[in-house]
Amino acid sequence: MNNPHPGRTDENALKTTPLHGLQVELGGKMVPFAGYEMAVNFPLGVLGEHNHTRARAGLFDVSHMGQIRLYGDGRAGALEALVPADVANLGPGAMRYSQLTNDRGGIIDDLIVTNANGGDHLALVVNGANKDGVLAHIQAALPAGMELEHRTDDALLALQGPGAAAVMARLAPGSEKLVFMSCQSAQIGGVACHVSRAGYTGEDGFEISMPGNRAEEIARLLLAREEVEAIGLGARDSLRLEAGLCLHGHDIDAVTTPIEAGLAWSIQKRRRAGGGFPGADIILAQLKDGAGRKRVGILPDGRAPAREGADVVDGDGKVIGAITSGGFGPTLGGPVAMGYVHAENGGTGTSLGLVVRGKTLPAKVAKMPFLPAGYFRG
Repeated sequence: MNNPHPGRTDENALKTTPLHGLQVELGGKMVPFAGYEMAVNFPLGVLGEHNHTRARAGLFDVSHMGQIRLYGDGRAGALEALVPADVANLGPGAMRYSQLTNDRGGIIDDLIVTNANGGDHLALVVNGANKDGVLAHIQAALPAGMELEHRTDDALLALQGPGAAAVMARLAPGSEKLVFMSCQSAQIGGVACHVSRAGYTGEDGFEISMPGNRAEEIARLLLAREEVEAIGLGARDSLRLEAGLCLHGHDIDAVTTPIEAGLAWSIQKRRRAGGGFPGADIILAQLKDGAGRKRVGILPDGRAPAREGADVVDGDGKVIGAITSGGFGPTLGGPVAMGYVHAENGGTGTSLGLVVRGKTLPAKVAKMPFLPAGYFRG
């Protein structure tokens, strides 16, 4: 892999994705992210990219994410020993969101699990910053006979927005019939790809996995469609924030349980009854009795955004939590945030204070997602 910083040693060099050259060519403002050099925005700007994705279709390079395959008889049970999701009952081509938990119920990483290739293997997509540690964590826990493959030569693109299905219908006919959280194999420009109807913007969209050496070719095919613009990390963050979606290392981490994070919906009935995953005693007790704190949506009054780390206070000025993600919501037209508060302060409409630059600004707890999701469910 080329070193975009010639003055650094290879040990300290940022990695690049197969689309690094194209991002530079398109005028991307390159920044360090998850150990990679990636575009935070393109000439359209973060606001324009955000709005374009909500209105038409945005193309994201998410090749920094970890793509892992798990092979072997008993693979569903082996993975269920590490996550609280029902993996065994995933039909061919079906996908599920889950978390790798630790013995305290904390979230080591969140991930997507797919019963891929007609049920031939399980495909996992994990966060880019965590992928090496996650790979080691899973490998150490697998029983004999399991094979774990890290697809380091593959690339991953996300095409998101209400225009995405029309684009896919032209380039990969049939893929537009997929429903949310399902996948299939497809040919795009003569290249064999894995296409899923998923994403992390709250919009309808697709994620496309392909060999890294064909990624630029496919990206150019997509960008040639008049609906599609290249989108950087800045808009990716504002889009997922408006959608009320967690970012690992910020809204969820190794000391936060799925119940505290509002992710109880990701634990299916069979796993609630049987347990058998790390931290199950703590997580299932919180499911039954509630957790002491909870992740909530927060809408500040006025125009000033509250950023990550800002204290959340009650009416008496007592600190009751903190902001974990915050900024300006372009579609909402104002500031938006997520954070954790004491459970008794987490009801929708509850008045809060946010400490920003030494001043306490009024805010209210809001229902998430902040915008209706555009997922296609058929």
